[in-house]
Amino acid sequence: MNKEVNFENIQRKSLYLISTFALIELLIHFYTNAFASYGYFRDELYYIACSRHLAAGYVDQPPLASFILFASIKLFGDSIFALRLLPAIAAAVTVFITGLMTRKLNGGYFAITLACLSTALAPQFLGTCTIFSMNPFDWLFWVLAAYVVILIILADHKGDEKEIKKLWIWLGIILGFGLLNKIDLLWFGAGLFAGLILTLQRKYFKTSLPYIAGVIAFIIFLPYIIWNITHNFATLEFMHRAASIKYASQNPVTFISDMMLVMNPLTIPVWLAGIYFFFFNEEGKAYKIIGYIYLVSFLILIFNWHSKAEYIAPAFPMLFAAGSVMLEKITIRKMLAWIRIALPVVIVLFGIMLLPFALPILPVQTFIHYSRSVGMSPSSAEGQHLNNLPQFYADMFGWKSMANSVSKVYLSLSPDERKKTIIFAQNYGEAGAIDFFRKDFPLPRVLCGHNNYWYWGPGDTTFTTVIVIGGSKEDNLKTCASVTDAGMTHSRYAIPYENNLPIFICRGLKLPVSEIWKRVRFFI
Repeated sequence: MNKEVNFENIQRKSLYLISTFALIELLIHFYTNAFASYGYFRDELYYIACSRHLAAGYVDQPPLASFILFASIKLFGDSIFALRLLPAIAAAVTVFITGLMTRKLNGGYFAITLACLSTALAPQFLGTCTIFSMNPFDWLFWVLAAYVVILIILADHKGDEKEIKKLWIWLGIILGFGLLNKIDLLWFGAGLFAGLILTLQRKYFKTSLPYIAGVIAFIIFLPYIIWNITHNFATLEFMHRAASIKYASQNPVTFISDMMLVMNPLTIPVWLAGIYFFFFNEEGKAYKIIGYIYLVSFLILIFNWHSKAEYIAPAFPMLFAAGSVMLEKITIRKMLAWIRIALPVVIVLFGIMLLPFALPILPVQTFIHYSRSVGMSPSSAEGQHLNNLPQFYADMFGWKSMANSVSKVYLSLSPDERKKTIIFAQNYGEAGAIDFFRKDFPLPRVLCGHNNYWYWGPGDTTFTTVIVIGGSKEDNLKTCASVTDAGMTHSRYAIPYENNLPIFICRGLKLPVSEIWKRVRFFI
């Protein structure tokens, strides 16, 4: 009886510990979002635009995140804090599930602490969950799927057939909605398939369970497949162009080195121990299928050649959980007990040092001085020229001032001409800014050929005047009889290619709008 009471007490305390880490993660993001001074991120403006054009798919993403954002804006509004509320909650739940996963692997207080800290302080995780995109939810779907796989293995050990069937159905649902959020869950599925073949869990192929889960996931994901079929497989074109152009500077060396950095270099012993646990530890081998999920995902991305480190990042919480359990086993020896204090402490200290690079918590000038003092030069995975800020932060500046500058040009036109004027933007960031800040400045509708903006089309083609953001006068003269320099955008901290852009007033289209629209199509 005393043993049962003691076990229940330990379980309750471990749940309190896990909840504490999840709450701290939530409060970190709440604080950052409440006092954010950097502005909306480029992609957030695009996601808002997508949420106003709900569909079964988009050129560069499945539809779930846009539907989530649509509901979020209806409920909470579109302020920065409101926009980033659900990503913050997703971050907290991800940390919570990581802790639960560690506990299910027989991890104690030290293992739970180490796994939660490793996840919660990973720069890639913190940065991803700072802004609204499909990525915070991607992390959540990955840990949920891994957790359910572990639960299936545990239920199998108990011989609980009813629980096993229920869990397989849940796995299908999680993978289906995960794919409808971001298609990288296909790598999880590939790893799961390989793991089933290569482990004792291959016995499930003799049952209907994995097939039922697969059918459920496929049915949920089917709308996006149909959308691509009816849109000439636009997503495949986007992925090919992004890999060959946008991320051409990425290679296996940058992938591995960036992976170590963005997950916090001090956690390397933790996730390496996780790999060891799954493949070589006698207790961990029961969960080897999780190891294969990571390994197959890693190999897919390596052989893809131009992969970014952030693509593999959502697979790390399951390694952190396993590695923390492994290190807890190792450090039970008295001579290694010091590791239980030293490792969490150095992870926290280095995590705090990297914190300003993941969360916009410092005033911008303070951040610039700080990054220089620690020798961290601005970075971009897209090979962009940068000045003082990394691309992640530079893309939070300049959008409102751009909309204001364009509005001034628009207001310089006569009232009659304004009625037949539209704006043309070069990319979805500029177009999203014009769309979003129309509530603050007088602006006409915006057209853009970038990604899904192209599918939303030119609409009413009776316009006679086009205000063009960026480009050159010579290029605009190819399609317009008259091109006038009318203004300039400026933002001190904006990414260089979005700064000091000319604003042109173009009149007298030389070609039909339908012909021009074919030429401006731009998927990347």
